[in-house]
Amino acid sequence: MAIRDLTNARWRKSSYSGNTGGDCVEVAEVNALVAVRDSKRPDSAHLAVDPRAWAAFVRAL
Repeated sequence: MAIRDLTNARWRKSSYSGNTGGDCVEVAEVNALVAVRDSKRPDSAHLAVDPRAWAAFVRAL
């Protein structure tokens, strides 16, 4: 599912990411969904999933 307007999204990334510019994803809660994007390419495509699916994904990691 796509979220069209991410202007006011409050993106965050893991505290484990540090500030070294590594490969990271960022997440934001938007319209009852969890949006996911590449931190190196914030203006490119994103993924939006149901919060329960995101929680299950994180638990599985």
